[in-house]
Amino acid sequence: MNIAIVKYNAGNIKSVTYALNRLGVEPVITDNLEQLQQADKVIFPGVGEASTAMNYLRQRNLDALLPTLKQPVLGICLGLQLMCRHSEEGNVDCLNIFPLEVKRFEQAPKVPHMGWNTLQTQEQHSLFRNLDDASYLYYVHSFYAELGPETMATTTYGEEFSAVLHKNNFYAIQAHPEKSGKDGEQMLKNFLSL
Repeated sequence: MNIAIVKYNAGNIKSVTYALNRLGVEPVITDNLEQLQQADKVIFPGVGEASTAMNYLRQRNLDALLPTLKQPVLGICLGLQLMCRHSEEGNVDCLNIFPLEVKRFEQAPKVPHMGWNTLQTQEQHSLFRNLDDASYLYYVHSFYAELGPETMATTTYGEEFSAVLHKNNFYAIQAHPEKSGKDGEQMLKNFLSL
């Protein structure tokens, strides 16, 4: 299976690569448009700042390419936020795959939201296969995607937010499955078998 990880100057790519290696997958890390189009699946991870990341995507025409991909695409953490319409972080327009706003936590006990929290699934989907109803995943973020029709699962931290999004061939997880033990590994495995 040909798995591509989007290279766009955001952190966390190495830990996603190691998690895939543990599942027997050797991904290609690339910002090459053709390689991304030809991949069986694309993973769009990230740790960083939204406006800086969007600038990098625009400079390489990745902002135009990513929303047009037809294969399964998985956004992780900042990847999820950049797949939304707009982010308050840097007040930047994003990829608009999910027509949702990304907002800064206002009612959270402490920012960033860092540590383990439960995932409340809203629907049955093969992405959640072999996961318990309240699986624990690891989070590190100061901004979150609002709730919307694309919300497949939520997490509550001061306020309820979109923990997993889905629209057509696009999926996104706010938590870090690559750092979330067996539940996170199961989610990655489920994505690879979509």
